[in-house]
Amino acid sequence: MKGLHLHVDCASGAAGDMMLGALIDLGVPVDAIGDALDAVGAGRQRLKVERVVKHGIASANVTVDTSGHVLDDHHHDHHHHEHHAHYHYADIRTTIEHAKLTEGTRRRALDIFDRLARAEAKLHGKSVEDVAFHEVGAIDSIVDVVGTAAALDWLAPASVSCAAVAMGHGTLTCAHGVLPVPAPAALEVLREVRGVMTDGGLARELCTPTGAAILAACVTSWTAAPAGRPVAVGWGAGDAELADRANVLRVVAMEPAGTRADAVWQIDANIDDMSPELCAPAAEAVFAAGALDVWWTPITMKKGRPALTLSALAEDAAKDAVIAAILRETTTIGVRYAQLQRTVLARQTVEVVTRFGPIPVKIALDGDAVRNAAPEYEACAAAAKRFNVPVKTVYAAAIMAYEVGR
Repeated sequence: MKGLHLHVDCASGAAGDMMLGALIDLGVPVDAIGDALDAVGAGRQRLKVERVVKHGIASANVTVDTSGHVLDDHHHDHHHHEHHAHYHYADIRTTIEHAKLTEGTRRRALDIFDRLARAEAKLHGKSVEDVAFHEVGAIDSIVDVVGTAAALDWLAPASVSCAAVAMGHGTLTCAHGVLPVPAPAALEVLREVRGVMTDGGLARELCTPTGAAILAACVTSWTAAPAGRPVAVGWGAGDAELADRANVLRVVAMEPAGTRADAVWQIDANIDDMSPELCAPAAEAVFAAGALDVWWTPITMKKGRPALTLSALAEDAAKDAVIAAILRETTTIGVRYAQLQRTVLARQTVEVVTRFGPIPVKIALDGDAVRNAAPEYEACAAAAKRFNVPVKTVYAAAIMAYEVGR
């Protein structure tokens, strides 16, 4: 099930517990999630998973025991005018940064929390560090966010799609009084990634800020499901009983079918006045902004001047962020871009066992025919370092193990 495409259906909205329940129901081992909860000090015993039937749909219902503290006591901030303990975002971040998590789980969990904190800070006119979460909400969020990050890290999806998330309408009552639905923080999180939302037809909050942040962090394209073969289906239950529908979130793991055609943007900038030392960090920043690929081409500009073109490929959702990164990190005063059509082989990751440990191998499929098999470079490099052998040796062992296992 690892390395497949995930499609998320949010007809009843989205929340952290719904996503976590759906991923567990899909087949992510609860232990993989429990290990991550232990690592951040929340403890696996806080996670209760039970089977429920919502409007005729059997689903996994996740509840979180929010009693007691999660973070160390020194992270607690008892405001003199309030009875509630608060968790400051800066402390949650520090805890996740220092916990013994897999790199992928850490990166995903921080990304989700960063999105929540940026939205809250913008809404309340505060700095990100000063954003505070009420204790119960914070414990709930930490379990949902870190648990979901661990589940996604275990699945390592090649891509994730979601056509739209139902938000609801009307009003909701919270610590700040009566606010309109969609929940302001959820709306801000989706605005930042230009996620697709729909009303959903119910006068209540359907998508929570945590649900929105998880989607914003993992969805790679806000589109209908691509063509492909469903491999596994997971249903996660929400808390409320809805009169007209099952309050569930569905995740479908799919094997892509054949080649797919899509459109991407190519964004270029010609640069003749920048130190070569700045090239590597600029390319890194463009990747971090969501580019699919980034490359430099040597060119010759006017007056015989040696120069470079910085080029990036980006999907619609990342185009603006990629352009912003190029303008911020390089000396160019403009970029040009054009939409390109491309045909892409379906991709899937399989894990092979070698004498240097397990190595993920990315295979490219044309229908059922394998056109390419390439070991993941980072995994090979790490194993080579551990066993003190050249990377090419690990690479060859992974290809050999893949061929034998076919």
